This record gives sequence, structure tokens and C-alpha cells, in this order.
Amino acid sequence: MANALDMMANITVKGAWMAETEAAASTDTAEWQARAKNLLKAELKRRGVTYAQLVEKLAVIGVHETEPNIRNKIARGSFTAVFLLQVMAAIGAKELRID
Repeated sequence: MANALDMMANITVKGAWMAETEAAASTDTAEWQARAKNLLKAELKRRGVTYAQLVEKLAVIGVHETEPNIRNKIARGSFTAVFLLQVMAAIGAKELRID
């Protein structure tokens, strides 16, 4: 009986710890997504590239995206590394400042 109670207490503690860990990871993820979004937006702004122009520039390198799709990806900040590299290549970025 004591063993079962110990197991239940252990499960409760683990459950609480996992919930805290998941909440922290979610916050960390949101922060990283905001950094990614801001980084990409800053690179576009630095070069004076609008989303409409980005659609055209991506098409030149064989990447077909719509303006709303690009806007949504960047707004979420959860785009792939491939998309980031495609955008950087399309706008002619040679370096990426992440500081």
C-alpha cells in the first residue's frame, strides 16, 4: 500500500514538473520565434524589400510563395531554416546578423 502511495506521489510530482517544464519551453519557443521574426523583418527592412517584392525575388530563384503565405510565416516566426536561407539568397544577403 505504501509503495502505491509513493508511486502516486511520484507521478504527481513528475506531472507538476513536466507541466512547468512545458510552460517554460513554450515561453522559450515564443521568445525564439519573436527573435526569428524580428531578424527576418529587419533584413527585409534594411534592404527596402516589401512582401510583394519578396514574392518576385523568391520566384526568380524558383521558390513560389504567395504574399499572404509569406506574411503569415514571418508573423508567426516559425518558418523553416530552408525558408530563411531562401529569403536571404533572394534578397542578396551575404551575412546574417543575429546579435
